[in-house]
Amino acid sequence: MEKEFEEKVVQVNRVSKKTKGGNKRGFSVLVVVGDRKGKVGVGLGKAPDVASAIAKAANYAKKHFIKVAMRGTTIPHEIFIKLGASKILLKPAPHGTGVIAGGAVRAVVEAAGIRDIVSKALGSKNQASNVYATLEALKRLRSKDEA
Repeated sequence: MEKEFEEKVVQVNRVSKKTKGGNKRGFSVLVVVGDRKGKVGVGLGKAPDVASAIAKAANYAKKHFIKVAMRGTTIPHEIFIKLGASKILLKPAPHGTGVIAGGAVRAVVEAAGIRDIVSKALGSKNQASNVYATLEALKRLRSKDEA
């Protein structure tokens, strides 16, 4: 049986806090979940162990899906977005180009089911920030029938 959603772990951070009894260690995990048919979500989960953090993040992402406007296997138009320090440029590409994108952008775009796209992440190298900026860019896309 094939899974309904594709989960991709983008970032795992080990965080620790000083307490009276010693250090309290935990993990924060950024997960991208998509159905490869135009729906994608991002979740951040925090827990004492990685597996629980991934489960929490995936659960949150599934509850907060966005619908991505698509034209065939690509996006309907070019979009440039600035969110915090991240600047993301997404451009539609002809059929057969494939996904030309870095790690953070690639995870979101592939989970959404976009097969042909050219992108560039400018400004920030922070993966979490780039993921959220890409999600916002995809949210703002409009197809011709919506305009």
